[in-house]
Amino acid sequence: MDDGATQQAPPMLWADLHIHTVASPCAEIEMLPSLIVGRAAALGLGCIAITDHNTTANIQAVARCASAYGIRVIPGMEVQTREEVHLLCLFDTIEQAFAWQNIVDAALPDMKNRDDVFGAQLVVDENDGFVRLIERMLLIAADISVDQTVLEVNRLGGIVIAAHIDRQAYSIITALGFIPPDMNLAALEVSRATTIAEAKKRYPFVQNWPLITNSDAHRLDEMCRSIPLEHEIASVRKLMFGKQGSYTL
Repeated sequence: MDDGATQQAPPMLWADLHIHTVASPCAEIEMLPSLIVGRAAALGLGCIAITDHNTTANIQAVARCASAYGIRVIPGMEVQTREEVHLLCLFDTIEQAFAWQNIVDAALPDMKNRDDVFGAQLVVDENDGFVRLIERMLLIAADISVDQTVLEVNRLGGIVIAAHIDRQAYSIITALGFIPPDMNLAALEVSRATTIAEAKKRYPFVQNWPLITNSDAHRLDEMCRSIPLEHEIASVRKLMFGKQGSYTL
């Protein structure tokens, strides 16, 4: 019954689903758990995804740090496929992410990283303390295809988002020339350099795909309120992106 009281809509939950830590050699040294979480809190983010290049090594550290702020951390990875395509792989649990890590590890070339050329690949704890170096090169394509990635991630209960489709490098559109209409992608990500309207105009064949924008943050000042969410995320498999980047269950 309407008692005349003003009904207020629940507060919007903001998310950023593409953030790198110091495990990614291309990230700045400031991308440490406490600083990432502090920046997320300052921005009013309720949900972030940690998506380092070909590794899940720092997810738990960020999640432990974020628990004090009530910020949800989605376990993720930005995998580089055989076709030189970057795909965001998001999961509900760290166990799912680690299972995916095992698949990626088996597909990565056994090459040692050159810190002086590509940057250090640092594993840290929730207090930003140094734990170890990742010696295996991460900025390299794994011997796994786009199709295999989508199949395996979905089999594990995760979702796949094609990263920065508007870029010349590491884009599914650049690599394949199109997006297979039957590919089980949750969404297509447009970089902050291009608006969603511009992407639709430039690539008419993406009109029927959900399009979103994330920060792809490699520095703290790149983090931003990327995606407005109407509810808490029950699971990534129920994350259905709408035209404006929102989702419904």
